[in-house]
Amino acid sequence: MTGRDFFQVDAEGILLFVRVTPRASKDAVEGPVADADGNERLAVRLRAVPEDGKANKALIALLAKSWKIPKSTIDVVSGTTMRQKTIRLAGADGDVVAILQAIGKGEGGHGS
Repeated sequence: MTGRDFFQVDAEGILLFVRVTPRASKDAVEGPVADADGNERLAVRLRAVPEDGKANKALIALLAKSWKIPKSTIDVVSGTTMRQKTIRLAGADGDVVAILQAIGKGEGGHGS
């Protein structure tokens, strides 16, 4: 793959690049997929509808629950009204990085 990975670690935490599918049959973190530009994004399915911020709230709740991190550390920094979003995981630790690396290796996401 020539593009960017689905997450980047920086001094403020982790930037996570996701592709959300709303109105899915279940909430689930699927795994990395390539976008049209060849960049990886983490595929996430949500039962929530994409109106009034419901899908963004459901995304934050799913990530917090799946990775056992506080919702207050998760922020949608771009793409609030789009399927492709950039998420900031502020102050995320090595445990979250390990989870993301496992997902990237195809060792499964987490769902409810």
